[in-house]
Amino acid sequence: MIELSKNQKIILAVVGCIILFVIGYYITSKTGEEEYINIDEEIEIVEEKINEEEIIVHITGAVNNPGIVKTKEGARIADIIELAGGELESADTSEINLAYKVQDGEKIYIPTKGENKENLIYITTEAGNNPISKSDDNKKVNINTASQEELDTLQGIGPSTATKIIEYREKNGKFKTIEEIKNVTGIGDSKFEAIKENISV
Repeated sequence: MIELSKNQKIILAVVGCIILFVIGYYITSKTGEEEYINIDEEIEIVEEKINEEEIIVHITGAVNNPGIVKTKEGARIADIIELAGGELESADTSEINLAYKVQDGEKIYIPTKGENKENLIYITTEAGNNPISKSDDNKKVNINTASQEELDTLQGIGPSTATKIIEYREKNGKFKTIEEIKNVTGIGDSKFEAIKENISV
């Protein structure tokens, strides 16, 4: 067996320590890099989710701060008015469905009292003009053809009831009269009275 001198033993010990240090540093660096990559991926997912939920709406007319409003999906016109600083004393929202769910890219106009509303457009979408006002017979919601989103714009009609209306007409055929909508579960006399001027067949 070869005997090592004191100096040789020291050299071997130093080399061994260097090798262990290099291995340990490599493992630590690799783990840290993987953790860093994972954190970056999580941040990207969160940012994408935030961007998907955010919508931008343009509101003009009788509000305190007209202009661009950023909000979340599912916001109603009432929410947009509040984000725009609230309505002016001269505002007239009597013919606007404040529960209407706004969509990204829409422009909302709040009229003033005494303004001629005969040909007034309350909301403009990318697909064209879509008046929120239901006072015009030509703009009533046709309960035989309306989508869930359109039915949801009616006063007191939420997503659940809108779905029931669609299920009813799919099962029983088209509504023959607007009064027949009272056969849908959840729509009684009082709710019918609230929407009868805004629906057609």
